[in-house]
Amino acid sequence: MLQNPYISVIINAIIAILFIIGTSLALASLARLIAKLFKATRIQQENTFAGYLFASPWIVGFLIFVVVPLGFSLYWSFTDFRIASKEPINWVGLDNYIRLLTADSSFRASIINTLYLTFLGLPLEMAVALFLAVMLNQKMKGERIFRMAFYLPVILGFNTAVLLCWRLMLNGGTGIINQLIRAVVKAVPPIGWIERALIFVQELFSAFFLGISNQSFTLFNRVLEAGLPAANRVPLWVESPLWSKMSVVLLIVWGCGTMMLIFLAGLNNIPKDYHEAAQVDGAGAWRRFWKISFPLLSPYIFYNLIVGMIAMLQIFEPIFVLYRDN
Repeated sequence: MLQNPYISVIINAIIAILFIIGTSLALASLARLIAKLFKATRIQQENTFAGYLFASPWIVGFLIFVVVPLGFSLYWSFTDFRIASKEPINWVGLDNYIRLLTADSSFRASIINTLYLTFLGLPLEMAVALFLAVMLNQKMKGERIFRMAFYLPVILGFNTAVLLCWRLMLNGGTGIINQLIRAVVKAVPPIGWIERALIFVQELFSAFFLGISNQSFTLFNRVLEAGLPAANRVPLWVESPLWSKMSVVLLIVWGCGTMMLIFLAGLNNIPKDYHEAAQVDGAGAWRRFWKISFPLLSPYIFYNLIVGMIAMLQIFEPIFVLYRDN
């Protein structure tokens, strides 16, 4: 009977349920016992038992699927353990980490790219999100429509279809992004000098990071010697290694809707009396923002900073889809 896969699945499910119930009751009872030792009242003990009883399934899952594997991974990182090998495990100390930092060029490149996205992409994303939040905090018609429009990229996410559309838009020759840049420069010629300067600074910055990654600054020296690009130059978002990171930064900034809503919630929580009192004293809009709103937004800034850094470490889909053949 146990050879029937359906019966086996049912039995395993029953065992898992009983295990969760048993461990939950055990943890809840232990928590109540500890509360009793600290001379908690009977009501406090019952509340402790109920709280840990409902939290225990998550705690048990976290211990089994996160803490235990993390512990084994940490231990195996100091050995020569191989998954597909039956040879005995030997302790090698820090050899794996030394080889990873000195001999693995891919790891070094990934660290450099992550630092680039963290120190350039994250501040830009937070700055744009804060700017949009301040704009949407003003009472105006169609406020909800603008909120939905700016949050729409978060709903769409970095799925393959959206990223393929971005790949087409970022095409150096026919992409709509570069066509818009050409149209703006043609309509307002003085902007062309600003565009050329921005292209030069961006390519110089990217060449510097590539030099650190490749341990060769030949490309950096070449960009520096070339100086300002020609007037008809446009960013090669997906065709050049000098622009690959910046195109990912552009996508990161495009998806700043979540940070925007968090900043907007923080702005709504600031008492209006503070701004009214400052306005009576003659403080302008910028001074009120810098002296009142910005300091009171520090918890929200810190939260967005931590969550954003975690997201920078986990980013994968845009890089894989945009540059899968490069």
